[in-house]
Amino acid sequence: MSDEAPTSRRGAAPAPFDPWLLAAVLLLTGLGLVMVYSASAVTAQARVHDQFYYLKRQLVAAGMGFALLLFFLKLGYRKLEPLAVPLLLLVGVALVLVLVPGIGKVAGGARRWIDLGIVRFQPAEAAKVVLVLYLARSLARKAERMRMFSIGFLPHVAVTGLLVGLVLAEKDLGTAVILFLVLFVMLFAGGVKIGYLLGAVLVAIPIGWKLVAGTPYRMQRITAFLDPWQHRDGIGFQIVESLLGIGNGGWFGQGLGEGKGKLFYLPAAHTDFIAAVIAEEVGLVGMSLLVLLFALLVWRGFRATTLAPDAFGCYVALGLTTLIGAQALVNLAVVLGLLPTKGLTLPFVSYGGSSLMTMLAAAGILLSVSGGRGGFLRAQRTTRLVTAAGSAS
Repeated sequence: MSDEAPTSRRGAAPAPFDPWLLAAVLLLTGLGLVMVYSASAVTAQARVHDQFYYLKRQLVAAGMGFALLLFFLKLGYRKLEPLAVPLLLLVGVALVLVLVPGIGKVAGGARRWIDLGIVRFQPAEAAKVVLVLYLARSLARKAERMRMFSIGFLPHVAVTGLLVGLVLAEKDLGTAVILFLVLFVMLFAGGVKIGYLLGAVLVAIPIGWKLVAGTPYRMQRITAFLDPWQHRDGIGFQIVESLLGIGNGGWFGQGLGEGKGKLFYLPAAHTDFIAAVIAEEVGLVGMSLLVLLFALLVWRGFRATTLAPDAFGCYVALGLTTLIGAQALVNLAVVLGLLPTKGLTLPFVSYGGSSLMTMLAAAGILLSVSGGRGGFLRAQRTTRLVTAAGSAS
């Protein structure tokens, strides 16, 4: 497939968005709706006497999410640049309000949600996208000054650190990790000195270990990860049930709706561990299709990065693609027992209104970048070649 933007005919204007990217988003969301019902019907019937309870809530979130996708696609990513800082402040206020008793809602021992009536919204989900917009705006404006510690490195780490601190106050280590991953990738792409990034990683390691070792339930997750079978009747039961479900799926699965893990064996079957239900019901073939859809989305997202017509669009596409790809990778690694449990949803697929609406909004922004014909990166390469040639002469 050509790297040029899709056109309807020779010489025609480029399409306003990448249809392959949109197809990946639609298929993942559709798959998610089917599997949310399959994974939650029995639980919903037992808890609220309505097998469609979780599906109906997910459909509402999907409808609102697609409205956001269309809104941002029509609005265009360029109009978000002047809004990046106000949105960052708004999200920061929302993260503080979540911590206020009576405003923030508690579930599963964590205070992360604000009740909006139709749905409960999790500001930490919006913080991921807003951070990308802020970093993209800042990196695009600072350009050649990014190699300076006080301009290119310190302010971005400080802002991200404040968001991460608020997220950690909500007991959401998984989102904190994703925020730092996005920051690292975008700063690297922006031209920050490698020494600064490596130094930040070395500083973050003992801090991260303190956050884990100093919190009993996080340390239990590490213990369960290291030897889940030794603790299969206790702290390791979730990983063990996930692995058993995956193994039970075989090549083609037990059949849609026929999985056993969701029958009160696997906790969070329709949320964090929905991939285990997919593996059990549609097997390795179905899981391979799921991974291929995410691979397609990431490929087309990075393609949008290379074809973006300006610096802001380039960094936006890079950050959002990294966000979606990294969260999917971490979720799948947890389900396969390759990482400790993080509490992160599988983008577009897992049950969760905040996650689905935020990811669809991010997809709308990414789609608005994907219609570009290139220019920024090509101009950058040309400038470097001219500069190098001038230096040589």
